[in-house]
Amino acid sequence: MSTQTTLLGPAGVTAADVLAVARGGSRVELSRAAVEAMEAGRRVVEELAGRPEPAYGVSTGFGALAVLHIGPDLRARLQRNIVRSHAAGMGPRVEREVVRALMFLRLKTLASGHTGVRPEVARAIAAVLNAGITPVVHEYGSLGCSGDLAPLSHCALTLLGEGEAEDAAGAVRPAGELLAAHGIAPLRLREKEGLALLNGTDGMLGMLLLACADLARLCTGADVSAALTLEALLGTDRVLARELNALRPHPGQAASAANMRLLLAGSGLTGHHQDAAPRVQDAYSVRCAPQVAGAVRDTLAHARAVADRELAAAVDNPVVVDGRVESNGNFHGAPVGYVLDFLAIAAADLASIAERRTDRLLDRHRSHGLPPFLAADPGVDSGLMIAQYTQAALVSELKRLAAPASVDSIPSSAMQEDHVSMGWSAARKLRRAVECLTRVLAVEVCAASRALRLREEAAAGAGLRMGPAARAVVEAAEAAGVRGPGEDRFLAPDLAAAEAFVSGGGLIAAAESAAGPLA
Repeated sequence: MSTQTTLLGPAGVTAADVLAVARGGSRVELSRAAVEAMEAGRRVVEELAGRPEPAYGVSTGFGALAVLHIGPDLRARLQRNIVRSHAAGMGPRVEREVVRALMFLRLKTLASGHTGVRPEVARAIAAVLNAGITPVVHEYGSLGCSGDLAPLSHCALTLLGEGEAEDAAGAVRPAGELLAAHGIAPLRLREKEGLALLNGTDGMLGMLLLACADLARLCTGADVSAALTLEALLGTDRVLARELNALRPHPGQAASAANMRLLLAGSGLTGHHQDAAPRVQDAYSVRCAPQVAGAVRDTLAHARAVADRELAAAVDNPVVVDGRVESNGNFHGAPVGYVLDFLAIAAADLASIAERRTDRLLDRHRSHGLPPFLAADPGVDSGLMIAQYTQAALVSELKRLAAPASVDSIPSSAMQEDHVSMGWSAARKLRRAVECLTRVLAVEVCAASRALRLREEAAAGAGLRMGPAARAVVEAAEAAGVRGPGEDRFLAPDLAAAEAFVSGGGLIAAAESAAGPLA
């Protein structure tokens, strides 16, 4: 585990805090202010529990069973039972970073004091996170309304010492054994506490924050791959001029165009579009690269604004506010679900334009002098022909993943919960979309790098040399296992190396080593 510590107060957390805990293994500590806020909220719940009138989540059943009054002697059982019964997920296990993110985000809401739980509950979650214990959470079980119920229930079950969890080394063991091994006592829940552990949009928000971090890197990576392709096609960089892009003042477009100008500085290949095969202007997939990548950047900015508002929220039902307990609908996942779907659309289009650029590099009728499929001996060799097939398959998958989940709703809980967000489903498919986009850009990097090497070989002595940034990327990619031109070989390892080069930050690091910082 990390030696970094994230201090959690009642006012919320940042996206960087979530990433530090989810991916970096940062330890979590509760501030004194957070403990005091929880103690104040708990006093309100305990006072309410002593009254004869029913209060949802305190002295009633849940969902459609909220009409049933629960006496004081059964309330601890009520809270334990909601955790057990709601831990009903099915399917593959959810990734460790996602589970850690959703647990930390639930802890963030508890620390606000608005949920009315005892500080002991929050301390238990922090202890589990700090021990590197990760509950086994399954793919299916959340409708994105009334919280990510099944996923959060599986996490709460671990706090009770029940169910299964993964230790820091990745081995799955009974949760009770793991708690005992780390000296963590199983929780004994009291009024409202079981409900408070389940009733949040933490899973979908956690996945949104993780995806935003990944997509920010991929937007910059797409600028790099687009610049490589423009250079390999002898395209013009004049369309990237600051004054031209200022005519349409979208901030994302300006950032992408600025990146590409830096990346193409000093190139001896750009501007030769009117030489051997004259053309007045480049194809849309090359010329409009900043417009498309820029629109993705602006969509990402909107998603981050929504995420920041959610990070400042206390999502639970009912909530403690101004000394009273009130029911509300803040657990509905629509705000998060919409932007998750929006990002999946943007990712699909960014992949689509990258695939069109790759296809142009491979087609001898449109590549302006490059060999068919960038093959060493076309006919005997197929070059990167099937790499583009793989890329096309990924783009097709991205188009399916772009179909929005948030327009769907299926009623549950005997029609009490008659409109749901499906935000969890939107988040799950966005994670797959991010993976597909990474692979699409990896194929473009493979093709553009090979094309640049071939372009220089063909123009030996003519001064047509790639720029410093392109050279840094091509050399770094080759060092990472993305081999250059040559006769046909087993290609999958090259593509895997390119994927790691893109996802691991090598692509951007190489470009920035020559071009300077990129947006």
